[in-house]
Amino acid sequence: MTEQGFSGKRTAEIVDITYRQLDYWARTDLVKPSMTEATGSGSRRQYSYRDLLELKVIKSLLDAGIRLEQVRKVFAYMRNQLGEDVASANLVIDGSNSVLVNTGEELIDLLQNGQGVLNVLPLSGVKEQVDARIVSFYPEFANQVITHRVVGEN
Repeated sequence: MTEQGFSGKRTAEIVDITYRQLDYWARTDLVKPSMTEATGSGSRRQYSYRDLLELKVIKSLLDAGIRLEQVRKVFAYMRNQLGEDVASANLVIDGSNSVLVNTGEELIDLLQNGQGVLNVLPLSGVKEQVDARIVSFYPEFANQVITHRVVGEN
């Protein structure tokens, strides 16, 4: 089954950001649409499901009070450490430092070692949030959401 892309308008609505934010993030290479990029006036971007997850992670970081410049650094670090699976771990942010924590035991060890944690962001819930918004706003995409769950794709 070929994956259905999401328009910029739908993507912004699902991720709960403004279209202006989405456009800015695409133009500044924070998250480019992986299916179809804009190629000039009148062309339309197409975002994949994985793009939606990445955008929701970024939105979560911003909602946690992290500045956009820092989000860019953190997100680059996450992509480097996790590859395409950026919605799978917990992110611990201590000032300007970021640490990815894959298990609850690693998180407890980090906290017990006296780290001054500013934010702990569980990113695993991002997928469920995106899925719920897709089905809520666009029921015609429900089969695609179910396919991602069955295949185990994030």
